[in-house]
Amino acid sequence: MTEVALYGRPGCHLCDDARVVLERVRAELPFALVERDIERDDALLTAYLERIPVVTIDGEEAFEFFVLEDELRRRLRAVASPGH
Repeated sequence: MTEVALYGRPGCHLCDDARVVLERVRAELPFALVERDIERDDALLTAYLERIPVVTIDGEEAFEFFVLEDELRRRLRAVASPGH
């Protein structure tokens, strides 16, 4: 199953907005959603502090700051049917 990771931190309103979009799309195109709190890991904090939220799809960065719903759907469909 495709894994989508949301890198963020508590109290981040953009992270909350991204989560809403991810959950809405996940209802129609299932994927495993993993949330990573950058404050729990110094390396993540250094890498993402000024960029959150960051969303990855199977480990590849896909979005930064905002999740574009139609683009997320397109990318998830491409992962689900490679070569098409």
